[in-house]
Amino acid sequence: MEKSVPPPFGVYVPAVVWLEENEELDEPAIRSHVLRLAQGGVTGILVQGSNGEAQHLSHEERKHAIRLTRQTLDENGFKDVLVIAGTGGQSTKESIKLCVDARDAGAAYALVLTPSTWPPQMTKPNIIRFHRTVADASPIPTMIYNFPVVTAGIDLDSDTITTLGAHPNIVGTKLSCGNIGKLQRIASALPASEFATFPGKADAHVHLLRLYKEGKLEEAIKLQALLGQADWELGKLGSIAGIKAVVTKYFGYGAPHVRGPLAPLDMEKATAEKLEQLVALEKSL
Repeated sequence: MEKSVPPPFGVYVPAVVWLEENEELDEPAIRSHVLRLAQGGVTGILVQGSNGEAQHLSHEERKHAIRLTRQTLDENGFKDVLVIAGTGGQSTKESIKLCVDARDAGAAYALVLTPSTWPPQMTKPNIIRFHRTVADASPIPTMIYNFPVVTAGIDLDSDTITTLGAHPNIVGTKLSCGNIGKLQRIASALPASEFATFPGKADAHVHLLRLYKEGKLEEAIKLQALLGQADWELGKLGSIAGIKAVVTKYFGYGAPHVRGPLAPLDMEKATAEKLEQLVALEKSL
């Protein structure tokens, strides 16, 4: 098997899944959200990452949301924007099925969480076997999603990820563990042409990347500071519910409904100084 091609350098954004009050998919809001992200200049959109409430959706809902994202991009002139789909399940068989579903719905890559129902059984050999088996069977290239908060504390080390990176159909990782040293070790051990190493929480922005490329480092540093402060304020609002409330309040689509057992956030609380500055900046670009 030839080595699959990793996703290209760029800014990738995780999308939330929009719901109606009865917790059914809100298709108009999903389309509006996808279109706004694409118009912002992102390289790709992650559907059904942790912010996408993947584990709260049925297989058919997951597949439908991926297809809706791909259709929205294609119909609005964004055929080059990639779709990455979260495909982590609690068994190898389920994860493989979700990868097949993702391909059928139009995703280019699959982002695979490590199973976490039985943490004591998830030894390093079992984790490596799981990811290799899924990658062997997946019809699209896979990426390793390392996020201890949502996998019962399971935190893959750099040795494990670099070992998996040798697999021809494993082409990257998303590190939501916040370990910068780990990111540097993996990025230096595996060439970007073969393996994409993404920070899972980079506080990044398309405009920030543009400033960096243009050599406007002072402006980039100021924007990075604003992004870091605004992201911290957003996190204190309550993760998924907070993101939805902020977007609904400032961008005028969707509603802050989440699927239980998560709880919604009152939109009146979805405000903070740095967040409002960042929203104003985004609207000005």
